Amino acid sequence: MAQRTLQDKLAILADAAKYDASCASSGGEKRNSGDGKGLGSSGGAGICHAYAPDGRCISLLKILMTNFCIYDCVYCVNRVSSHVQRARFTVDEVVQLTVEFYRRNYIEGLFLSSGIIRSPDDTMADMVRIAQTLRERENFRGYIHLKTIPDAAPELIEAAGKWADRLSINVELPTEAALTALAPEKSAQTIRRAMADVRSRREAARDVSHGGKKASRFAPAGQSTQMIVGADSATDGQILGTASQLYGAYRLGRVYYSAFSPIPDSSRLLPLIRPPLMREHRLYQADWMMRFYGFTHDEIAPKSGMLDLAIDPKLAWAIANRQSFPVDVNKAPREMLLRVPGFGPRSVDRMLAARKHRSLRYEDLIPLGCVLRHAQPFISLPGWSPRALTDDENLRARFAPPPEQLSLF
Repeated sequence: MAQRTLQDKLAILADAAKYDASCASSGGEKRNSGDGKGLGSSGGAGICHAYAPDGRCISLLKILMTNFCIYDCVYCVNRVSSHVQRARFTVDEVVQLTVEFYRRNYIEGLFLSSGIIRSPDDTMADMVRIAQTLRERENFRGYIHLKTIPDAAPELIEAAGKWADRLSINVELPTEAALTALAPEKSAQTIRRAMADVRSRREAARDVSHGGKKASRFAPAGQSTQMIVGADSATDGQILGTASQLYGAYRLGRVYYSAFSPIPDSSRLLPLIRPPLMREHRLYQADWMMRFYGFTHDEIAPKSGMLDLAIDPKLAWAIANRQSFPVDVNKAPREMLLRVPGFGPRSVDRMLAARKHRSLRYEDLIPLGCVLRHAQPFISLPGWSPRALTDDENLRARFAPPPEQLSLF
């Protein structure tokens, strides 16, 4: 077989990395080379690959170290039985690409994942060497995110957290039964145990000794995970339940949702078509509700277990719980204001600050950042009353997109 060039490898392994969604760069330490020492920065703007919570665009080189893999996960295009083109970077090649891409102002950081070659320990050791070489030899101060291999030795996980800003360990599928059926070589217990280990090491890194000395850094940007949506029969309610448990048990920075994409030579265990991308979008909205709006997962998902694809989940919850509305904007507590469609955390905080000085009127809400088209049926205040709109039996149709005439051709 002809030797692949570095450009050929990059084309194959960058494309292979596109299925991993958990590459956000938020929460990293602020480091830069403005003092003339070192290379790179963990902040700033560039080519868009990921977004921080404050809206900054962070450019990342997102690649696999290799798409060779000894595992045969049914849903993975890089499984051992797949007939895809294979390639593998050396440690120095990944370091070279990262440095050269940075010098050309293409990237600000690295997101590195990998198939499993030889063994989990061998693979994880190479990934750690890449991060260590960037930090020590190249003095790279940009953002590094490593996809951690759950079966790797604890000392390798510890080393990964020393050199990387963020670690991620994918739970892959929402339920243990689905993981057993579709990825029999992986263990849900092993994955959870590795996530617990990362959490405990991060907590230990925040401790301060009696002498005031801080512990060594460990993955300061935290850990994240990803679930594949639509590869199994799990409902949105089950997916959100798993996400809620992961947030609570392991203090994750993010749970990412990736709509299943059909792959070549797929198993009969997999669906023939991908789920609608809107389902993935609604799960992200529901996840946001759990993290920032005070909702629990069992409040969000309807009895059917599936989120409404036509309207966002917060609006769907409000329509299903009309007995709680309309709320008096000038009297309702923060917890209730956050449940009003069209009100976000920032706009609610502005309302509460303004309420200390005077009563709010309807015309005050737009400058505070409220989306009144969504909020109107659910609020009352001077200048506005929803009257019978809250109980309108056609309220959902007011927000759902109009039906489309399907074509026969």
